[in-house]
Formats: sequence, structure tokens, C-alpha cells
Amino acid sequence: MKYSVSELARIINAKVTGNPDKEITQIFYDSRNIISPQEGVFFAIPAIHDGHLFMEKAYQKSIRIFVCTHIPVFHEDATYLIVDNPVEALQKWAGYHRLRYSLKTIGITGSNGKTIVKEWLYQCIWEEFTVVRSPKSFNSQMGLPLSVLQTTEEHDLGIFEVGISRLEEMEKQEKVLHPDIGVLTNVLAAHSEYFKDKEEQISEKIKLFKNSKVIIYPDNKRISKLIKETYSDKVLISFGKEDSSDIRLVENSFIREGMLLKLTVFGKPVEFKIPFTDEASIQNLLCLTAILHELKPDFNFMQEKFLQLQSVSMRLELVKGVNDCIIINDTFNSDYKSLEIALHFLFQQNKPKKTLILSDIFQSHIPEAELYQKIADLVNAFSLDSLLLIGEKLHKYRKLFKVSSKTFLSIKEIIHYLENCLIKDTAILLKGARKFELEKIAAHLEVQSHDTILEVNLHSLMMNVNYFKSLLKPETKIIAMVKASSYGVGSFEVAEVLQHYHADYLAVAYPDEGALLRKKGIYLPIMVMNPEISSYDVVIDNYLEPEIYSFRVLERFIQKLREKSISGKYPIHIKIDTGMHRLGFQPEEVQKLADLLKDNPFVEVRSVFSHFAASEDPDQEEFTRLQAHRLTSSHHILVNTLRYKPLIHISNSVGVINYPEYQFDAVRLGIGMYGYIDDEKTLKKLENVVTLKTVISNIHYLNQGETVSYGRRFKAERNSVIATLPIGYADGIRRMTGNGKGYVKIHGRNAPVIGTVCMDMIMVDVTDIPCKEGDPVIILGESPSLKEYAEWCCTIPYEILTSISPRVKRIYYRE
Repeated sequence: MKYSVSELARIINAKVTGNPDKEITQIFYDSRNIISPQEGVFFAIPAIHDGHLFMEKAYQKSIRIFVCTHIPVFHEDATYLIVDNPVEALQKWAGYHRLRYSLKTIGITGSNGKTIVKEWLYQCIWEEFTVVRSPKSFNSQMGLPLSVLQTTEEHDLGIFEVGISRLEEMEKQEKVLHPDIGVLTNVLAAHSEYFKDKEEQISEKIKLFKNSKVIIYPDNKRISKLIKETYSDKVLISFGKEDSSDIRLVENSFIREGMLLKLTVFGKPVEFKIPFTDEASIQNLLCLTAILHELKPDFNFMQEKFLQLQSVSMRLELVKGVNDCIIINDTFNSDYKSLEIALHFLFQQNKPKKTLILSDIFQSHIPEAELYQKIADLVNAFSLDSLLLIGEKLHKYRKLFKVSSKTFLSIKEIIHYLENCLIKDTAILLKGARKFELEKIAAHLEVQSHDTILEVNLHSLMMNVNYFKSLLKPETKIIAMVKASSYGVGSFEVAEVLQHYHADYLAVAYPDEGALLRKKGIYLPIMVMNPEISSYDVVIDNYLEPEIYSFRVLERFIQKLREKSISGKYPIHIKIDTGMHRLGFQPEEVQKLADLLKDNPFVEVRSVFSHFAASEDPDQEEFTRLQAHRLTSSHHILVNTLRYKPLIHISNSVGVINYPEYQFDAVRLGIGMYGYIDDEKTLKKLENVVTLKTVISNIHYLNQGETVSYGRRFKAERNSVIATLPIGYADGIRRMTGNGKGYVKIHGRNAPVIGTVCMDMIMVDVTDIPCKEGDPVIILGESPSLKEYAEWCCTIPYEILTSISPRVKRIYYRE
């Protein structure tokens, strides 16, 4: 991609201020990810965080071309392209760029399965075509144009995901891509706030196919009806289980390799073996068959490729490593673009040293020397501390890399090296092709190895934060609660991502929690909600900001400041007891407090706050409003006496929803960040953040009348198949979930928990679920949900999350 400023201005109808002859070869929209920005343009996207606020930071990183709606700070040596809407400008540019090339394009849309179908298709045909495709799951109003702008004259096939979230978005996406082959994977139930019903959602999605020659879609009555009515003049190919399906699943059965599928493809019987057993994979395989039949209708070719299909990871996994290291496992993808994304993620980690372990990259159709020069240029743009290269190709081109590197020809060699080399306090990125088995390196470097894991989706966590932020006034601050190890999820890992995405404040319960975050490199202001008097040294030494809730506590804290000869006014937060009756100054004490604080040379009040006692309960509205009134009255007294205005805050997650008028200067987000809220309508809009997973460790067979577990509380009423799972009450599983009260998910189906929950094991009934030892099991996540699990246990979701044992390995990942 290469454009002059004047060319781009003409395409996007921009007014140019500055030099119109500069050239553009790179696009940036996030100032944190600007590395070596030669000939780069920065798009100032007005979003949750307005991109115009970060133009100066981009300028400091050597960006000299900007697409923006206005110029916050003018620089003589910069060039500005002024437009009404930078996102629409990006879309116009991509639409123009798409028309420059004659490649065939495939547009894949649907509620889910887009990324898997795209990646499986690429796995099948990368040797047959020169493919450009969406990186990861880039499919949004920005993601699609950024993907399309990767296209070059070398490409003869483009595979792009296309996503939407509301009405009128697909027409814009269609203008960017207008795919030759349109693919609809499926359509699930729509969120009512965006689409009035499923028909409206389907109608919006299929607008992508306006200029398509071929449309591939699931043989669902409503979908088929709308597509046939709208596009009767196009080639229509359906897939599914119906008699009318062009690609029809006739029968499926379990085999040693996975699953045997018996299909008819336009009436012709075909059998395929696939290495997957779940329903979603079967659905995606039918869709893939339809696409391949259009591109390369060779059933022998398909069978060969289907057996080689690998599971698709759309995430960067982050796990704790030995010697205080962190391991970023991205061994699922091997191409240039995914390497770039992974390197940016590596340099977001708050570790003093960065190491890349990279294997040969297999990317067809790019000349070898050109490919490895491109890879070296990318890697050289990042300030790595060490580089470990694996494979014959990287050994051959090792001198292209500026950083000192070591090369290895096998995994065995590098593991031997790592066994004899002490790596400490380092962020380590594992990146490369699956054939090199880099997961063996990950296993060697990780702290724990346990079949039971808690997956934490940091992307979903930030989506939830952004949802709440969208409900706030632009000036309202967010105080993110990371106490109790971020509700059991992981304090530092959550704090780090919140810091990266510009949270205003963090809050912990005790000083030790805040001190640990400081030790790990968290520099955001940290409020301590329950500072013991004995811990004031820890508070002050780590510049934590204590909650002050009584005259005794205030006196002792000021005394400690005197003892430590702290210069300047130390920030404190005043707690008002408005009705919770745990901690806090009584409203009638506030004037006395204000007089004491007035002109005090040791402390400065950063905020005045309280806690809602029952903001989730509509029956308590009168009391909730009384609490807010008591707080504002107390704040008013303090402001008038102190002659400056501290922040005021009282709302928690559910308070933001039920009482938007009380968001004041800041809100405190807790359980809402982690995917739960006591409000059904809002709960549907939040993303699941945590998934507790394990595997089947053993399968055994019971005759009718036999019993299971302690106390023999389960007695088989028929011949049964029982699976044992390596997780128990020592991991946080409540004993109340046993004896049929709870269930787990295996291959999308409910398996009831039977018998008594043991310390390290539970048993589930899988009589009606085809499965085998080693198969994955969902204990808690989308289903069963945190809310449902808490109801089984007669408790609240907070308690379930914080009870998950530390011995359960946490894996953090980003989409």
C-alpha cells in the first residue's frame, strides 16, 4: 500500500493543511502501538477515548500525517487531512483500494463462526491461492477496512470477516468489500436494543450480498425465505440437515479420528473424516464444504485438507512463568500480520525485559528472501532484549536481525538451552508454526501444569468497562475495583490491562494488595478502602491513597505523615456513612471534620464518597435517594469549608444503571467489569469474562444399582457412563452442586454432577453424551453462568468468583 497525501485527500474528500506530497505506507489508530512509523498516517477516531486526545502522543512518536476532524495542537512540520468522520474516511479509502485489484473476494458474516470458517478456509487453500485475509477477528467498521487495505497486486483471493452490531452498518461494510462470494454462517438471537427481531437482523446481515455472484447460507426457514426473496437472481447454495440443503448432512458418527460425516453435495454422496466432534465444528465444516466446492470442487482434496484442520485460537494467551516471567503463547498462528499483533501485545506487558522465541514462518507465494527481510524489519522495529530463533530458514537469515540472537534447529535444542539459562522477570513471546511444537516450550516455562484452568478474557473485561463508560458523562471518572485479587480473577493482570486502557483510578481493600501492584509496575492512583492503622508505612511508602473513616484514623494517619517527614499534602479519601453503617463519618460530624481539615498542611481530600446499600433493589429507592442526599450535603459542607472541590462518588456497577443521575464525578466498577450485574437487561449486554475449565480424566461404566462417591448418595437407575473430572471443593467447587443439583457442559450438552463432591474430584453422568478421556469440560462460563451457579449454591456471584482456589491456574488472553 502506497499513497500520497494528495491522493488520499482526493479519495476521502479531505481538506489538506500541510505538505500534500508526503507518502503513506502505514496506518495507525492507537498511539500505544506506534513503532517505527515511517510514512505512517494516524487516524484520530472519536470513540470511548477520542483519538484527537492522543494526536500529540502520536506526533511525539514521529507521526507527521493525521486524518482528523480538527487540529488540537498545530505543528508546522505535520500534515493534516480534515474530514467530517475519520471512520467513514477510512472506509472510503478501503473501498477505493479494493477496486484497484481484480482478486476474487469472499465476505463472511454471521453471529458466530466467522473467524473459524475463514481460518479453516485459509488452512485448506493457502497453497492454491495467494491469500489476503482479515487478521484475527478484524471485522468491525474499522477492522474490515484495515483488513482490505492490506491487499496488494500479488493477491488473487481475499477472505474477509464482516461484522455489524446495529442497523445501517452493513451497507457501509458492503461498499468497502462488495464480495464476489457472500457467506452467512448463522444468525443467532439479536439483542433487542439493536434489532427489533431476528428477521430484521437477518435482513441487515444479508445486505452484504448486494453485489455478490454466489451466496452461501444455512438452510434455515427464515434465512432461506429472506435470501430467496431478496436475491432470486443469484447463485444460492444452502447447507444444513434439511432435505432441501445443497450441502446436506445425512449422518454423523464418532470414530477414532474424531467424526465421520456422510453428506450429499448437490445430490452426490460424500464421506469426510474430521478431527472434531462438536456441533459447532460440524456446522462450520458444512459451510466450508460449500465454499470449497465453489473454489476447488475436488472431494479428495477436501478430505485431505479436512483431516489436517487444526483448532483455531483467536487469542493471545498470557500465563505466569517461572522466575517471575510471563509467557505469551501465540503458537496458533504463523504469518506476518499475526506476528505484528503479538509483538505489540508483548510490549504492552509491564516487564523490564522482552524476549521473542520465533520459529520459521510458512507463508506461501512470498519469495523466501523477501519474507524474512520483511519479518526482520518488523522485529527490528521493537527493542527486544533477546531473540531465540528456531528453524533452518531463520538460521539462514539470522544476520538480518539487529538484536543479538541464538538459533536452534529443533525444539529439543532450545529446551536444553533454556534448562541451562536463567531467564528472570521477562515477558516472553512464543510465536511460530505448529509443526515446531512451541507448546512444549510453553509447558517448560510455565509455573503450573494443571488440567483445571480459569480462563480470563481481558478483551471482554474491557468491553464491559467500555459499556459502562458509554453510559457515563465524558468527564465522569472510573474507579476500577481490583480488591480480593480482582474478585479472584487476578489483581496484577487485570490492573495492567486497566492501566493500558486509561482507567482513572484503581481501588483495593488492603495496603498489601496495593503494594504488590506497585511492585509489579502499576502507576495509576490506588485507593485503599480498608487501611489498617498498623499498615500506614506500607500505604505511604507505596504512595497509596487511604480511605479515612473516623477522627481516630485521621489523627493517626497525620501522625504517621509527621513521623515520616512527608512534604506536601498527601491525598486521602473521606468516607461518609450514609446508611450502610460499616465505616464512615456520620453526616452530623462532617462540619467538625471540615474544620479540622481546613488549611491542614499534611493532607488533601481527593474524594468524598459513600456506598449504596441496596441500589439493585427497586423497593429501596427511597433509601437509596436518601443516601445520595446525605452524601451531597456532606460534600457541600466540605467544599464550602475547604475552598476546593474533591471528587464525589457513590455509585457501584448497578447504581450506574438504576441511578444515572448519581454518577457524580466518578463511579466505582466492580462485579460489572467481570461480566455480572444484578439487572437482567444489562446482564445481556455484558460479555462473559471468566471460564472455569477442566478435562475428563476417567470414564467408567456402571451397572444399574451401583453407587458413586462418598455416602453412596447416587445410585444408578440404569446402566450408566460416568466421567470423573479433576476438580473439587479444594478448587472452589461447592458441595451443594453435587447430587444432581448442578451440571457441567461437555460438547455443548449438560452433564449433571452426581454423587458427593470430593476434595479434588467430581463425577458427572455422560450416559447420553458421546465423549472420551481428555475431552474439555466447562464448569462455569457462558453456561452454566456465574448467576446460575450462584443460585445452585444459594449465594451471590461475588462469593463464587472469589472462592476459586489459587491452585487453579489462571490463563489470561486477548481476542
